Amino acid sequence: MPAVAPIRSRTARLLLERNAAYEDFFARQAGRLALACREMAQRFLAGGRLLAFGHGVYATDAQHVSVEFVHPVIVGKRALPALDLSMLPAAAVETLVRPWDIVMGFGPPEGDSEIGRVLASACHKGAMTFALPGADADYAVESVSSNPFHHQEVIEILYHTLWETVHVFFEHQEISSDPGQADFLYPFLAPAVAPPFRAPMSALEPASPREQRMPAGMPALPAESRLYQEVAASIRAKVSDDARLRARVAEEESAAITRAAAAISARVRAGGKLIIFGNGGSATDANDFALDCLLPPPGFRPVPAISLSGEPAILSALANDIGPEVIFLRQLIAHAQPPDVAVAISTSGGSRNLLAALEEASRRNLLTVALLGYDGGEILRRGLADHPIVVRSDYIPRIQEVQASIYHVIRELLECPDA
Repeated sequence: MPAVAPIRSRTARLLLERNAAYEDFFARQAGRLALACREMAQRFLAGGRLLAFGHGVYATDAQHVSVEFVHPVIVGKRALPALDLSMLPAAAVETLVRPWDIVMGFGPPEGDSEIGRVLASACHKGAMTFALPGADADYAVESVSSNPFHHQEVIEILYHTLWETVHVFFEHQEISSDPGQADFLYPFLAPAVAPPFRAPMSALEPASPREQRMPAGMPALPAESRLYQEVAASIRAKVSDDARLRARVAEEESAAITRAAAAISARVRAGGKLIIFGNGGSATDANDFALDCLLPPPGFRPVPAISLSGEPAILSALANDIGPEVIFLRQLIAHAQPPDVAVAISTSGGSRNLLAALEEASRRNLLTVALLGYDGGEILRRGLADHPIVVRSDYIPRIQEVQASIYHVIRELLECPDA
């Protein structure tokens, strides 16, 4: 009698259903992304900045892309100027945008007319524009899905790809024989064949922005060139790596995700709230998860949640007056109640401020959940989370992309925990 294939859990199905659509999207977009990244590299070298904005939940994407460019995850990479303008995007674009800048607007799957108007203003000033999603920009894409969680995950993969590939063009342009710390990302890179581009000062304020949007200096990159083809292929390979990692999580962590969602749901029914926190890119994920709870998609019920990563004044006050190791601990002491759930998001699993907050959460009998990368780090080894969920990878962008899928799936399971 033939063996019966195991029936996949609902959690595993929710994770796996993302992969084919995401890979198809990037198979179609890889070439365009390669060219867009090359123009971004030119603009950064000419003195341009990345200016990002979004409304509501999508403001967290502007936060995330900004921290990725300013604080690169690969040691030794240059810090690139980037800002989140989500508080006042129209006024900020009108006042701040210069011709060599890059302006990125994030919105829901159906688009946002106000984001389109702000991008049009930036385009008029000569900036390179990204509509994510949209129809009218230098790089405009339609959403891969009407599901806002799927849409947001694709966009996160996209801007991680932008960051990685911009640095590849820097390396290719500026080194003489060694691709440096980009070699593990793009091992095919050949020695640079052109001198480093440096924009003349007069180029920073062109008389006609729309006529001089592309700085001169880098050699042409035809679609048939080896570099173009290899960069596009590597973008597709990265998304395939992402799909394999998500499939591994579906196989190894689905039961843990399901248990965590059920435990969170029980606490919420008892009057508890989610208290979510993380550092850097994980801080923006904490903000996003909290907003997904408070401002859910149509048809979902709101879930009480706060992010301890969302208030710069509190974070900077605690870090300055006491130290960065207490920035979540002191807030948790102020906000925590017995039915609450502490959710730590970390790629390393070893940040001292997360360890301190989880220890305090346990002392206060909070339910503790941790989304972790690498091997789970100190949080897993010390048993500081009742429900640890580990994305076993050592590359931060891929960890964060799959962690986004995990907390979005948890949010879906909270809606129908017994389905």
